[in-house]
Amino acid sequence: MKSELLYEGKAKKVYQAEGKNGQLVLSYKNDATAFNGGKKDSFEGKGRLNNKISALIFSALSGQGIESHFIESLNETEQLVYQTEIIPLEVVVRNVASGSITKRLGIEEKTQFENPIIEFFYKNDELGDPLINDEHALYLTNATPGEITFIKEKALDINEVLKKLFQSITITLVDFKLEFGRKADGSIILSDEISPDTCRLWDAATGEKLDKDVFRQGTGDLIEVYEEILKRLEAKA
Repeated sequence: MKSELLYEGKAKKVYQAEGKNGQLVLSYKNDATAFNGGKKDSFEGKGRLNNKISALIFSALSGQGIESHFIESLNETEQLVYQTEIIPLEVVVRNVASGSITKRLGIEEKTQFENPIIEFFYKNDELGDPLINDEHALYLTNATPGEITFIKEKALDINEVLKKLFQSITITLVDFKLEFGRKADGSIILSDEISPDTCRLWDAATGEKLDKDVFRQGTGDLIEVYEEILKRLEAKA
């Protein structure tokens, strides 16, 4: 199903889909990184979990009319996706204060935002993925003003769907990172992955962290936490 390896990132390998023009195979790795690669480890089964969780979330979004690059799961660790040219922006949507925003702006952790906050980070490992504004985004990427507006509006739409999805399984969606890509026809769609690697998820009853923060902070078992997310999503599906 897959042929040439096109790219290897921190969490996934990207292959050309054999015999399918305009489609790729994403292969989820067992590697975990934090602090821009400053902390690294490998966890048996992590690739399987992120593949399954991301597939369930993309399917839920599709059911609400939100298009993504996801086509189908191929096996335990791989997905077939549409090929997109990734726009080098990490789009972070924040519902509750946690992580870097608390340090940058002195906002107390767990502060609930009345309206979601969207932040752009420039995807550049050498620069440490710096926080940027809309004007920077226009300068640094090939996105137009209309496309920047579209990305922000779409991020808010995705947030509403995901908040309800996670609320239904007793989880608070604290914040999450999205990436968008441009298809061959020029349309922009949600790409990359949505998983506990890219979201902050807290148990709504206990406040327990159910995401990669347990690895970042060394406070829990990453596989056990990801298994819990998958179990709840599968029970809901």
